Amino acid sequence: MAWLSLLLFLPWFAVLGGLYWFFPRTPRPRARRAFDAIVLVLALVLSIGGMHWGYHEGMAYSGAGPIWRQVLAVLYAYGAFLAVLALAIPLRMRLSARWAAQG
Repeated sequence: MAWLSLLLFLPWFAVLGGLYWFFPRTPRPRARRAFDAIVLVLALVLSIGGMHWGYHEGMAYSGAGPIWRQVLAVLYAYGAFLAVLALAIPLRMRLSARWAAQG
């Protein structure tokens, strides 16, 4: 049942991932595409890990009710996804200057 949160948020993750992938449009050397692909895969993997962690945290608090398992799973998954993108954007900006100088 923990996978329900990922299923519900997967379209939103696709929108955020698409925006991250396509903007800024230039420069787009091979190194940037590889970096972006690694970041998006890492964001998805950590999001899945956060989803499971949040679901198990929700199970640990039996008095909170069954809906909180899903709520915590979504919050942890979304937080992990956004954290990876928030760290990757400034790093990509720094690396873009280097990629532009090389190409």
